[in-house]
Amino acid sequence: MRLLLAEDEKEMSNAVVAVLKHNHYSVDAVYDGQEALDYLETGLYDAAILDIMMPKKDGISVLKEIRQQGMDIPVILLTAKSEIDDRVEGLDAGADDYLTKPFAMKELLARIRSVTRRQGEVTDNILEFSNLKLDRTTFLMSTEKDSIRLANKEFQMLEMLLQNPGQIISTEQFMDKIWGYDSETELNVVWVYVSYLRKKLSKIGAKVNIKAARGVGYLVEVGND
Repeated sequence: MRLLLAEDEKEMSNAVVAVLKHNHYSVDAVYDGQEALDYLETGLYDAAILDIMMPKKDGISVLKEIRQQGMDIPVILLTAKSEIDDRVEGLDAGADDYLTKPFAMKELLARIRSVTRRQGEVTDNILEFSNLKLDRTTFLMSTEKDSIRLANKEFQMLEMLLQNPGQIISTEQFMDKIWGYDSETELNVVWVYVSYLRKKLSKIGAKVNIKAARGVGYLVEVGND
């Protein structure tokens, strides 16, 4: 799951990013409201965490703009203020939740889980395809024969494939969603991770193939017994 964090206090931003990455989220950090809006308009994010008080555009203005554009991405607002009026304004603008600084990281993680569940995008913690199961909470990939825990980017790649069985996902889509649309990572990293996944699928006896559509991307299909 890819998150956008918009927080102008860089020390705090770095701390939050570290915790989120440790908990298997992919995170892009920005430091002003205009940059947050630019990133959100790419449509690459599963949820956003917006500080209210930011340079260029405040968090509520960013929130209002994306809602006016029809974006229903879950948004959590952060602020140092605790007045009821600020909370009401944020919720009325379309925020899904609200946290007042300082907050416990465990509470932020719980709020993220809550808003993404309410969004309906994660309706089941287990994805199944043929004899393969992928547990979204533990990153465990399993069959009746064996199981193996995936690394973060391996998990995200397989999750994208299993959510769209039989559909080709382009190399660029993987790059944008997993590494970030402004990443300087080479495109061939996608092939490298596909290779890792194929070996692990084979190791646990998964009847699932990751098929390459030459020059286009990859898809999952049921393999041979």
